[in-house]
Amino acid sequence: MRIVIAGAGICGLTAALSLHGAGFAPVVYEAATRMTPLGVGVNVLPHAVRELAGLGLLDELRRLGVEIDELVYLTRHGGRIWREPRGLAAGYAWPQIAVHRGALQMLLLQATQDRLGPDAVRFGHALVDVKSAYDATSATFVDRSNGRSSGVVEADILLAADGIHSAARRVFYPDEGPPKWNGVMLWRSTSQSGKVLGGRSMLWAGHARQKFVAYPIAFDEASGETRLNWICDLKRGEGEAPAREDWNRPGVDVPALLRASGDVFEFPMVDRDPLPRWTFGRTTLMGDAAHPMYPVGSNGATQAIIDARALAFHLATAPDVAEALERYEADRREATGRIVMMNRAHGPDLVMELAEQRAPEADDDLDALLPMAERQAIADRYKAAAGFDPATMSARSPYALGKG
Repeated sequence: MRIVIAGAGICGLTAALSLHGAGFAPVVYEAATRMTPLGVGVNVLPHAVRELAGLGLLDELRRLGVEIDELVYLTRHGGRIWREPRGLAAGYAWPQIAVHRGALQMLLLQATQDRLGPDAVRFGHALVDVKSAYDATSATFVDRSNGRSSGVVEADILLAADGIHSAARRVFYPDEGPPKWNGVMLWRSTSQSGKVLGGRSMLWAGHARQKFVAYPIAFDEASGETRLNWICDLKRGEGEAPAREDWNRPGVDVPALLRASGDVFEFPMVDRDPLPRWTFGRTTLMGDAAHPMYPVGSNGATQAIIDARALAFHLATAPDVAEALERYEADRREATGRIVMMNRAHGPDLVMELAEQRAPEADDDLDALLPMAERQAIADRYKAAAGFDPATMSARSPYALGKG
């Protein structure tokens, strides 16, 4: 079966490895002329780590990243709103691992080239058009460096993992328009620092209009230094600048982290509406091409990995391709759509927004105004929607083939 994957990001490469493990020989086409470890940090939640473990990548992933053991939410005054254990400390059979996105992508690329061969990933091919029928599909690519055609590829299946600005999605939804912006800008980078909190902690501070996030993505045992991934969110759509002192409360020295950073990347917080359909003939969408979501709850990379594993599983177990794609979409489309909508409503970060609304001053009685049971319910509801409720997450992957 000729399987073409458009995009060599986390989703596309995980799909290639998963399909190879299921007995297929996909080819990945990537727009970039070469791969470099770009980006900042990502959190891979336990149910996605489980899937990477099924691909034999857990030991290397552990070596590259940091196993997270707690999540802490703070008010803008530094008061604690919520703390919960994460990963192994929360009773999961797999860790939650924070890692540099580029390092994870390079790990997946190397594994793909080692297992599928050096020509399994073909660089310099940007997807620009798709023609999909019930029994075959074709993909048109251009060389992004000069805009010239680099060919039309015929395939039995095209998996479009080409990101939030997906060309395939644009073919099937030509009137959708640009991604939706909620008025928040994000600045992201990494800095060398000492340990923050327990050294394996994820820290969220502030509220929906002004928020600071930090978590470790690498730790040097020899020097004791941590590579800390950080994100600053600021609501810009209403044109109201918050007070400077919000970023200068004692605790984490945010200005010092910013001064110690490397390149700082600016992103608008954008997503797209959930779609009524992902599959058109022999072409289907995956990852950010299918369900781009706000970076809330650590679900972007996680859900992309699960998409890839689900797709490979259904292709390996369904009686035919049409049924496989139907099962994949039934498995993943509504589930990811719920996460998109929950993230628009702040997801698990809702506790921060409620704390700011109900107890905006440092001496307000947060326990009386935002009961702990309400905070627990918010956390539990999000875990259930995102598929990593520890009470229901089974030890074996639902996408494992054979004994995996």
